[in-house]
Amino acid sequence: MDRTKPGPGQESVWDYPRPPICEPSAREIKVLFAERVIAHTRNAQRVLETSHPPIYYIPRSDVLPGVLRPAQRATFCEWKGLAHYFHVVGNDAVAEFAAWTYEDPVPRFAAIRHHVAFYPALMDACYVDGERVAAQPGDFYGGWITSDIVGPFKGAPGTQGW
Repeated sequence: MDRTKPGPGQESVWDYPRPPICEPSAREIKVLFAERVIAHTRNAQRVLETSHPPIYYIPRSDVLPGVLRPAQRATFCEWKGLAHYFHVVGNDAVAEFAAWTYEDPVPRFAAIRHHVAFYPALMDACYVDGERVAAQPGDFYGGWITSDIVGPFKGAPGTQGW
């Protein structure tokens, strides 16, 4: 694995901590699905973990009512606790297991309570300050890759042992 050296104004995911941290973000975050903006905020929480692009957690109050349907899936994160999933719906479109929340996260991640994160690969588009996001490789992690984030990123084949 060759670490990409960050340029001016860039962050390397290899400088992010482990265990991860959560920090507030005032960047403009938008999520589009079924030809409409379903989430828009400048009050996100950003979770940073070594080898992963940031994941943005959006306040539920900044998500369009009715687009999240509870799904019968839960996973456990060793750092944040129990995650519950949603299907994202709009018009005639459904993205299954496309968003998740931690309704009762561990105290260190209390700031993401009542927030939701979206898999960018399952949305029409996600944006950070107007820049379209690339999805983190793989189908497990939900990181948001922008031009100011460099890797390599965990999630692609052969990276599980990182």
